[in-house]
Amino acid sequence: MNGNNHKCRFCGSALETTFVDLGMSPMANSYLEAGQLCQMEPYYPLHTYVCGKCFLVQLPVFESPEAIFSDYAYFSSYSESWLRHAEDYAGMVTERFGFDGSSLIVEIASNDGYLLQYFKQRGVPVLGVEPAVNVACAAERAGIPTVVKFFGAKTAAELALTEGVRADLLVGNNVLAHVPDLNDFVRGMKIILKPRGIVTMEFPHLMQLMEENQFDTIYHEHFSYFSFMTAGRIFAAHGLKIFDVEELPTHGGSLRIYACHAEDGSRPVEARVGDLAERERGKGFLKLESYLSFGEKVKETKRNILNFMIDDNRRGKSMAGYGAPAKGNTLLNYCGVGTDFIDYTVDRSPHKQGRFLPGVRIPIYHPDKISESRPDYLVLLPWNIKDEIMRQMSHIRAWGGKFVVLIPEVAVL
Repeated sequence: MNGNNHKCRFCGSALETTFVDLGMSPMANSYLEAGQLCQMEPYYPLHTYVCGKCFLVQLPVFESPEAIFSDYAYFSSYSESWLRHAEDYAGMVTERFGFDGSSLIVEIASNDGYLLQYFKQRGVPVLGVEPAVNVACAAERAGIPTVVKFFGAKTAAELALTEGVRADLLVGNNVLAHVPDLNDFVRGMKIILKPRGIVTMEFPHLMQLMEENQFDTIYHEHFSYFSFMTAGRIFAAHGLKIFDVEELPTHGGSLRIYACHAEDGSRPVEARVGDLAERERGKGFLKLESYLSFGEKVKETKRNILNFMIDDNRRGKSMAGYGAPAKGNTLLNYCGVGTDFIDYTVDRSPHKQGRFLPGVRIPIYHPDKISESRPDYLVLLPWNIKDEIMRQMSHIRAWGGKFVVLIPEVAVL
């Protein structure tokens, strides 16, 4: 229990129960330039709570969304598997719901147009809403019309009332978790959706996070962590009903929910909705005590990671990282792993090369560096795309190099 005055961002109840406390951490996407290495960095508590009333797991707001997302280092188009995922989705949903040249697909947090391009190729009109100017510019250059704004009730009303924008399909991938004002955001979706329109949202599934020990997906940009039942409750509170759900392997286990207006009787609720709610109920997601053992599990993981690194370091083994994802920054900062264990990391995104990881200050290079320095171990920080990386980097086997993942537990592959 905790003496804080934070309130639940959905239901307003006092937040009193710790889910997991990961100590102090810098913002996960605040990569450093060489000139910043002699300056201090802001650190914020990475302390998540679970609401005792609605069971929303959440991080109180310590930094404004404007500061986090107005110039964003994450460009979706640098992951091949993510692009494939986006293309498959566009094909599936167009076919299932019959979108065509008379439809409008609106994506919230459309990033660099990585997803909307696949609807555009099919001749379906699109519009992106994206708060990060640098990323929105990349989308516009790719021919994806983009409104540079944070999405919420105000933006939705401006688009719907003044510009007549109403969505046949409203898409949000990995954005629901990033929203500090959850109620305002879901209210906005109701406003911009056509009477027979559909919402699909993808977000990491709390059940998978807990079962697979994915504490590194907790960082300041992720304000909320959803079970399926809590997500359903939030949507229902704003007049939207979930009529279908899919469980996806992306980001270590995500949900894709399908929602429509509560008053739209044309969409029957699929069996998968009841099945998943029943599974969550069976695993105790409506009981506070089910959330209390996670913190201990995380501490044990930290001890195991440090044991592995210390032992191998003493045996003279060299270690490099692959990737500079936000989740890696949570993990390394929580475990206190810097260049004393990992010499450097590499990333395919030129936006990250030549910079340093926040907090632990590990340098980020181009992937070619791996062949030059031939480390004994390559630690895969974006473990969610480990298969893709192991294919790209299979040449490390030539000098006896091995791959390592640290989540859900330390494993040498």
